[in-house]
Amino acid sequence: MTTQSAAPGSRQARKERTRRAILDAALDLLVDEGFASLSLRRLTKEVGIVPTAFYRHFSTLDELGLALVDESFATLRAMIREVRRDAPPPDELIDASVDVLCAQLDAHPTHFRFIARERYGGVPVVRDAIARELDGIERELATDLAGMPGLERWGPTDLAVLAGLFVDLMVAAAAELVSTEAGHPDVRAAIELTLRRQARMVVVGAAGWEPLAP
Repeated sequence: MTTQSAAPGSRQARKERTRRAILDAALDLLVDEGFASLSLRRLTKEVGIVPTAFYRHFSTLDELGLALVDESFATLRAMIREVRRDAPPPDELIDASVDVLCAQLDAHPTHFRFIARERYGGVPVVRDAIARELDGIERELATDLAGMPGLERWGPTDLAVLAGLFVDLMVAAAAELVSTEAGHPDVRAAIELTLRRQARMVVVGAAGWEPLAP
């Protein structure tokens, strides 16, 4: 039996639809501007609500920014889980990561564009939230790397550096792949090929690395 709160015409359902519309409109507007430039008046006009109605869903624009960070990283975490699920060997991990990244970019381009742009954006609360999320991803990746052949002797510091290199590489590539210029198939193919080469260079360098003393 459907409860009143879940009914399509209920107040809660309408509130959820409006909240979703605000998030979607913000992501659309942020295609061409940074979060620091986002105007409440323009955003609410895009959604079709009065500015005061915004505060029924978010107490501030910063709170909206944090919601966008949470949603965007839910997409990124899903991508990482998919890559880690089968625990591929290092020689397959690169291609698997790039393939999944490209598939997720096609499905959620605005999320990745938001992360790439706001990582160094002008709103501290959003920038710090992105940094915390990326740090968490790097720690998880470092744990995975510790169990890979050839990396057993590596200490936490070196593993963290390697994980950071991979995360930086993927985020930078994502920013390129969701750019306007990457819409052309030849341009996209070139970016993907460069990413695979860069990732392999990181792996080759890691294979020859002698862990430093703590």
